[in-house]
Amino acid sequence: MSEQPTPIGSRRKSEVVGRSPAVDLVRAERAVAELLAALGQDVSSGQLLDTPRRVAASYAELLTSAPFTPTTFPNDEGYDELVLVRAIPFQSLCQHHLLPFVGVAHVGYLPAGRILGLSKLARVVELFSRRLQLQERLTTQVADWLQDQLLPKGVGVVLEAEHFCMTLRGVQATGARTVTSTLHGLLRTDPRSRQEFLALTGIAT
Repeated sequence: MSEQPTPIGSRRKSEVVGRSPAVDLVRAERAVAELLAALGQDVSSGQLLDTPRRVAASYAELLTSAPFTPTTFPNDEGYDELVLVRAIPFQSLCQHHLLPFVGVAHVGYLPAGRILGLSKLARVVELFSRRLQLQERLTTQVADWLQDQLLPKGVGVVLEAEHFCMTLRGVQATGARTVTSTLHGLLRTDPRSRQEFLALTGIAT
């Protein structure tokens, strides 16, 4: 992602990211109707007549992230302590079963030369969650994006989520939550920084 140079101390913006692939709603609606018919459902009944359209629209919404401009600012104050946003709510779709997994993300970093607008941490989580996903990959993508864009001293991302493909089917382990983490830089290599991050997320005490 390229950035335009600006005078030192001024606000700098990167290009807009998060443009999702176009969804063919007509084709998706036909596919949902075929799936319902294959599952033995009468798609011509009054109760299901509009279901294919609703399902297609729902998946389109779940797989489309809002574009945003990842605004960064010069770290003129030399702030070098942890920046952490806890419990960012997110939802995504399991790529194996097309069932949701929902939870919270804890995202933090140790600033170097630039800092990111706080709301953009939530935007980055949404950017990667609004697609067919694995929780492990989602965790890594958020952390890698922050590492690449900010070049900070450290990055930490922890995701806690409930997977409906595990709680509604199969083992039906209702209430079970999966925790994944990705750490870069000092949050991975420095024990005290790592412990502080994990403690603040509530993962470690």
